[in-house]
Amino acid sequence: MSIYTDKRIVMTLDAGGTNFVFSAIQGGEEIVDPIIMESNAHNLDQCLRTIITGFEQVKSRLPEAPIAISFAFPGPADYRAGIIGKLPNLPAFKDGGIALGPMLEDYFKLPTFIGNDGNLFAYAEAMAGALPYINGCLFERNVSKRYSNLLGITLGTGFGAGLVVNNTLCEGDNFAGGEIWLSRSIVNPAMFAEAQMSTKAIQMAYAQKSGNTDSRLMPKDISEIAQGIKPGNRSAALEVFNEVALVIAESLCHAVTLIDGIIVIGGGISGAYSLLIPKIIEHMNGTIQTLDGRHIPRLVSKVYDLEDKQSFEQFLSYKDQEVEVPFSNRKVPYESEKRIGIIKSRIGTNRAISIGAYTIALHRLPQHISTAEQDLKLTKSSIL
Repeated sequence: MSIYTDKRIVMTLDAGGTNFVFSAIQGGEEIVDPIIMESNAHNLDQCLRTIITGFEQVKSRLPEAPIAISFAFPGPADYRAGIIGKLPNLPAFKDGGIALGPMLEDYFKLPTFIGNDGNLFAYAEAMAGALPYINGCLFERNVSKRYSNLLGITLGTGFGAGLVVNNTLCEGDNFAGGEIWLSRSIVNPAMFAEAQMSTKAIQMAYAQKSGNTDSRLMPKDISEIAQGIKPGNRSAALEVFNEVALVIAESLCHAVTLIDGIIVIGGGISGAYSLLIPKIIEHMNGTIQTLDGRHIPRLVSKVYDLEDKQSFEQFLSYKDQEVEVPFSNRKVPYESEKRIGIIKSRIGTNRAISIGAYTIALHRLPQHISTAEQDLKLTKSSIL
C-alpha cells in the first residue's frame, strides 16, 4: 500500500536543540498545524515533560486516534530500544541512558519508533522520493533497470547520512550505520570530513581565506558570494566550496564502493548544489593510481548529475545490448556500463525526515504488535 493512501495517523516530532516541533501525518501529509515548544535542553525533567505535553496537544487536535508515535532524535542512541545516549546538543541528556521511547509507550499506550534523522531522510527518499522518481523515469523509457539501493546525505550543521540496501533501511548492528561524518578528509587527512564541510567549517574557512571575520555570514551568503550574487571575496568563496566539494566527493567515493546506489543530497548546504556538483562529479569520475603507477577509474560505476537534463538523459539511455551464450544460439541481455546518479532531495529535507518517520512506523507496526503479543504470552505463562 502506498503511504499516500494510508489513512492511519502517526504523531511526529522534529527535535532540535532549541525547539521541538510536534505534528501528525496521515496519508503522507501533515494534518495539523505544527506545535512549537522550547526544548528546555538544559533540564532533563522539563525536557521530557515538554515532549509529553507536545504530543498531548497534537493528540487533542486529531480527527481520530493515532496508531503510533514516530520521530527523529539526535544520537548516539539505541534506536530500536528507544534509549537515548549522551547528547552534546541536548545537555539534558548529558548522562545518557534515557529510555525516551519506553516512556512515551507507557504514557500514551502507543508503539513508539525513534530514528536517526539521516536514516529517516534516506528511507523517505527510497520509499517516496528519489528512487520511485528515477525508477519511474526508467519505466517510462521501457528500460528494465531498477535501483533499490540509496545513500542519502544531509549537508548542514553536520554531515549526516543514511543507507538503504535492497529497499531496506540499514541501521547497522550497533545503530551506527551511515556515520559518514567520520570519514577522513582528503583535504586534511588529520581531520574528519565534517570538520571541513559543516556550517561552522565553511564560515571559518571563508574568514581565513578572505580576511572577513563577519560571523553573520552563513554558507548561503558565502555561496552567493561565490556565484557573484553578493559582494565579497569571490575567489576565496570559490576556493572554500571547491575544498568542500572535494571532501564530500572522496567521502562519497568510499561509501558507494560499498553501497553502489543512488546518492541523494539534502540539508541547507545542498542549496549550493550548483557550486559543489561539478567538482564532486569530476572527482568521482576521476582516476586513482595503482602500485605500478598506472591510473584506473576511481569508481567501478560512472557517476551522473541527475539535476542536469543532458546528464540525466544519458543516465537513462540504457541501450539494449545482447551477447551470445557460448555453445548456444541463445542471446542474453548485458549492461556493459555501471551507472549511479546524484540527485537533490525530491521531497525536501525536513519533510523527508517526517515522511521517513511515518513510513518507518507503518512498516514496523505489524512486527511491533507481534513482539508485544509474544511478550504478553510469555508473561502470562510465567505467572501461571
